[in-house]
Amino acid sequence: MLSDFDIRRYLLESSEEFSKLSRQHSDYDEKLLNLLRKSFLSEEEKLKEVNLKKLKLRVKDQMEEMIQAHRNQGGSEVPEGLR
Repeated sequence: MLSDFDIRRYLLESSEEFSKLSRQHSDYDEKLLNLLRKSFLSEEEKLKEVNLKKLKLRVKDQMEEMIQAHRNQGGSEVPEGLR
C-alpha cells in the first residue's frame, strides 16, 4: 500500500488540478505567515487571517479528497520513476 506522500508526489506530477491546489495552498500559507509576522494585527488583518486559514483548509481538504479518490480507485500503482 502506498503512503499518502507517494500518492501526493504522483498526483503532483500527473494532475494539473492537484498541482494547482498545491500551489494555492502554498500561496495561502505564505500570505498567512507574512501576516502573522506582524506584532499587531488590525481588525481587517485579523479578518484576513481567518479567511486565509479557511481558504487554506478548504484547499487541503480538496487535496485530501483527491488522494482518497486515487486510493479508492485502486491507485496503488505508481510509475517506477515516481517512487
